[in-house]
Order: sequence, then structure tokens, then C-alpha cells
Amino acid sequence: MNLDKIDLNLLVYLDVLLRERNVTRSASLLGITQPAMSNGLRRLRETFGDPLLVRTSEGMVPTERAQALQPMLRQILASVEQVIEPTTDFDASSSDRVFRIMTSDYGEATLMPRLLKRLRKEAPDIVLDILTPSDMSFQEVEQGLVDLVINRFDTMPQSFHQRTLWRDSFSCLFSVDNSISHDFRLETYLNAKHVWVSKTGMGAGMGITPKDTKRLGWVDEALERIGQKRHITVFTRHYQSAAMLAEQKGLVATIPSKAAAAQSMNPRLVIKKPPFEVPDFEFKMAWSPLLQHNHAHQWIRRVITEVAQNTG
Repeated sequence: MNLDKIDLNLLVYLDVLLRERNVTRSASLLGITQPAMSNGLRRLRETFGDPLLVRTSEGMVPTERAQALQPMLRQILASVEQVIEPTTDFDASSSDRVFRIMTSDYGEATLMPRLLKRLRKEAPDIVLDILTPSDMSFQEVEQGLVDLVINRFDTMPQSFHQRTLWRDSFSCLFSVDNSISHDFRLETYLNAKHVWVSKTGMGAGMGITPKDTKRLGWVDEALERIGQKRHITVFTRHYQSAAMLAEQKGLVATIPSKAAAAQSMNPRLVIKKPPFEVPDFEFKMAWSPLLQHNHAHQWIRRVITEVAQNTG
């Protein structure tokens, strides 16, 4: 094939189309008209000899060929961006770049407020788009559609670059009116009713049950190692909700200590160390290899690392 006859802008069109799966929305993001976007899709279909996107009852769905093209396409465009990227350092003070960061509400509550405070001083026009772990998959992160994932992970693709921001332990929260506040030990902990909080890996988890110990996470795995099991009566995916629920008499929430520390001034809650050993976990920042050498990305990674190191 003669590359001179190919409009390489069409690859940008295809990248957006495969991500958005909507002609109108893709046209808006690219700043072109819908007819121009439709014409671009027609030319792409002619170039690849494939429909690429097929209209179904659930909207536009990529063909098998399009799904195979998407990761290669992201790598090609990232390489082009790296070639034409200015060699000068990223000027954060004048940039209005949007950084898309995926994190749980644990990360939002512990890291993001301090990061925003730092950005207001050094880069007031920078925009953060904070996503939840269920919004995207590891594959989409690997393609560079998200700048960073900041969370605690069981597994991670080997291709990802990663950095540990801090280590955290676990703490128990319960109401001052809870009877165990005066007699907190393993036996009373096990006799209490508990709030479970998701360990928040990538992708949406469905249908968790108290019997599924391996999916319940670190706290329940630690109990299983000593032959014990807690009585879970509430499931939530949000640490702040868990803290609010812990104010109810009879409920106990066992959550990361940095998240529990946010409740240290709450007179209705007691914070205690668990009456059994729960291993610490690592709170990590990870990113696609496609973004490793991007100057703006290097800057935000450095800033986040410095903020994390100063987070008590």
C-alpha cells in the first residue's frame, strides 16, 4: 500500500470513533461537523476493507478487525505524539491540560485534596478528571485513554509502569455507643455486625456474598488465616459511606487507616487497631508505557509522588 495516498488524519478519527462509538460525539471532540466525521468513517471503511463500526440495538459496536486495530492504533499515535512533542520542559504554570486519573474514594479522600492544593499554587489552570475504578478496564488504561490509575491492586499488567506512593494499615471504626467500645477484642469483634468495603481493583465487580472469602479482600483473608470469619451485614463500595454507617450502634467498619484518620475529629466514632493481624497494603500509581516519556505526564507523576511523600 502506498502511504502517500493515505490521509493519516483518518487514524486520529478512527481512534476517537473506537473510543466513543458515536459519530456525533466523535465529531464534537475533534471539532469537525458530523457530515465530515461520517465521510471520514466511509473513507476508513474503504481503506481497511471492513465496516469497523456496526450499528446495533446497543449502539455502534466495533468489528473484530477494529478491536484488533485499536491497541496498535494507540501505539502508533503515541509514537507520533512523542516525535512531534516539543523538547522543552512542560510549562505547568501556563498549561490548561486535562489529566484523567482513576482512583477510588480512598484516593480521593486522602491524596486528591492535597494534590489540588499543590496544583492551585503551581498550575492553576490544570484540570483533573477523576474516574472511578469501575469506569474503565486495564486494557483501556494500557492504550493511554487514562493518564494514571492510583489505587491498591491485587494484580497489574506487566507492561504498566508503577510506583508505590505509600503503605497503609487498617483501622476499625465504630460508634461510641457500641458496647464493644469498652471491651474491644477479637471475640467481641467477631460477635459484632460488620460493614464491608470493596478492595476496589479495576473493573466493576458483581454479586459479592459473605461466603466468597477470596473476593472479600485483605481483612477477611486475614481472618480466614486464623480460622475466623466476621458477620457482614452491609456491603458498600465507598469508604466514606462505611464511616457514616459505622456511626450506627452495633456496626463495625474496618478500613484503611488513612481513610479512618479523616474521622479522627468525629466525636461519634471510636478508632481502634484491629484485634488481629492484617498485613499492610501498598497504594500505587500506575500508567501506560505509551505515556512514559510524555513531558506533561512526567511532571504530574513527580508532583503526585512529592505530595504523597508529604501525606501523613
